[in-house]
Amino acid sequence: MSQPLAERLRPRTLDEYIGQQHLVGQGAVLRRMIESGRISSFILWGPPGVGKTTLAQIIAHRLETPFYTLSAVTSGVKDVRDVIEKAQKGRFFNEASPILFIDEIHRFSKSQQDSLLGAVERGIVTLIGATTENPSFEVIRPLLSRCQLYVLKSLEKDDLLQLVNRAITTDVVLKEKQIELKESGALLRFSGGDARKLLNILELVVESAEVSPETSPSGQSDLSSLSSQSSQKIVITDELVEHCLQQNPLAYDKDGEMHYDIISAFIKSIRGSDPDAALYWMARMIEGGEDPQFIARRMVISASEDIGLANPNALLLANAAFDTVMKIGWPEARIALAEAAVYLATSPKSNSAYLGIDAALALVKQTGNLPVPLHLRNAPTQLMKQLGYSDGYQYPHDFPGHFTPQQYMPDELTSARLWHGQHSPSEDKLCQRMVSYWGKRFED
Repeated sequence: MSQPLAERLRPRTLDEYIGQQHLVGQGAVLRRMIESGRISSFILWGPPGVGKTTLAQIIAHRLETPFYTLSAVTSGVKDVRDVIEKAQKGRFFNEASPILFIDEIHRFSKSQQDSLLGAVERGIVTLIGATTENPSFEVIRPLLSRCQLYVLKSLEKDDLLQLVNRAITTDVVLKEKQIELKESGALLRFSGGDARKLLNILELVVESAEVSPETSPSGQSDLSSLSSQSSQKIVITDELVEHCLQQNPLAYDKDGEMHYDIISAFIKSIRGSDPDAALYWMARMIEGGEDPQFIARRMVISASEDIGLANPNALLLANAAFDTVMKIGWPEARIALAEAAVYLATSPKSNSAYLGIDAALALVKQTGNLPVPLHLRNAPTQLMKQLGYSDGYQYPHDFPGHFTPQQYMPDELTSARLWHGQHSPSEDKLCQRMVSYWGKRFED
């Protein structure tokens, strides 16, 4: 059985490698390191199908040093120790350290990663790790500090088109066929910047177009009409690709990096008062199968953190949307979520309450457990009353306007300011009321 197209087309040299020019282009950091023949430990972080494993294999072919490979999915601590022992025994004096490549290093447990530390630190092995997850969360700090981190990007349109054209013109199987790339939009959309997925789709489409399809009621072959092929030629169109795949082209991993990137874009769009962008990122989450409760929960947080006192109704509406989601679910819940998202995005913004509580927490950590002033203390017993608890407390409702000035902060913090009002019609009224009560204390 022949190899898959993605494997047949895997680059063997840096000159064949497509994309990641910021790392492997002429004069770039990784190319310089590889061409020097000596590399230091590093971790490659990027989405699937952008060339992490390929880059490691290119290094293996280029450098004349032992190269060991482990997969975090199938390897345990014993496998790591066995490789380290082999590397230590097989190394000659002054020879470059053997390379240990670990694919999906984020799947290694803490104990597995700990077992690597000594060997990497002493130079017994040079570690190359590959991960699709943020190393800050998935790789232990001591190991991360001993490695350089290089970020790989999703392949761009020009990179993907170059890859398709290379496949059609140079692959030992495809170049024997007459293949015309008439339209590329669906190919690029379904691949999502993933080179391996792109080549798998191309191979599937070509194979599907070659198979004699069932005849439609009209007597015309469905795939034949879509591909406009004769027995000698395969014409790739968007419609042909969509017909062959018949799936959702969106890339969205609810447990992966993109999950957090998209919810971050959604919340930042609300904070930045862009309802169109908020709806777009919400649609991305909905189409990707996100949990509606997760979206609603984040909007409740945003209503408190980003809108706050500038429009207190925002929190009520966000909570109402959350309640609606809990009651009705998909697909109708999308309407309530969209209503809340637009309302939050178009509301005036204030983070004064958010900043105020953070300032208060910082002050508490700095000053510790300061005593409560006696007049503010509770006095449920006669002894407490005799000790002066609650003595001198003035009940605000007994005074005009339901207010009378008195000390509410600990003695050491009477001049502290934690809440600073921000300018919006709603919050300006609150600020003016505080100035009328407390005078200069609340004049910012």
